[in-house]
Amino acid sequence: MLVGAVFVVSATPPPRAQSADMTDDPLQRLRGLCLALPETTERLSHGEPAWFVRGKKTFVTYADHHHDDRVGFWCAAPPGAQEALVGAAPERYFVPPYVGHRGWLGVRLDVRVDWDEIAELVEDAYRSIAPKRLIAELDAGPADSAIP
Repeated sequence: MLVGAVFVVSATPPPRAQSADMTDDPLQRLRGLCLALPETTERLSHGEPAWFVRGKKTFVTYADHHHDDRVGFWCAAPPGAQEALVGAAPERYFVPPYVGHRGWLGVRLDVRVDWDEIAELVEDAYRSIAPKRLIAELDAGPADSAIP
């Protein structure tokens, strides 16, 4: 996760982490995180589910053994995040093919997964792609949560 200008990565997942297994479909959990963000849509891209801001710009794509033996996702990432996360925890993060040269991050979902951390990575990916108005909408939170 990004804290100011410093990336903090735990070498071992916190106790609340859960492993992805047959009872916990990582695609469904990832889908829920992505579609909860403003003006996000889903469609297949290169044979895999992908999530787009306003139907145009991809910010996350699922990768079910896409050119390797991993189940995970690829996501846009803030500058420096890919290098920091892959360097600190290569068993959980990787440089994905095709988009890795642009700083995108690969995240494994077939290992022990901390879904709070995944939610932060998905939001960071969204913030890397979304226009300022949608980021402001995200920061404002749900309209019905305002206390009169």
